[in-house]
Amino acid sequence: MITVEFLGPIGKPPMEVEAGTLGELAEALKNVEGVSEWLGTSAVAINDAMTADRNAPLKDGDKVSILPPVCGG
Repeated sequence: MITVEFLGPIGKPPMEVEAGTLGELAEALKNVEGVSEWLGTSAVAINDAMTADRNAPLKDGDKVSILPPVCGG
């Protein structure tokens, strides 16, 4: 199992998911209400390392962070 945390305005508690790659995780999350609309615009980190590689492997104990875009001023 991997742990997925949703940062900022997504406002969802962390969840545990079975996935072998980042692409598989994206497929699993696209059906989660309140998350799917963020998937196309959010950055992703695996164990605090940013990545955009949908083929990036995931293993038990990994933490994936979904980081939505933010504006500041």
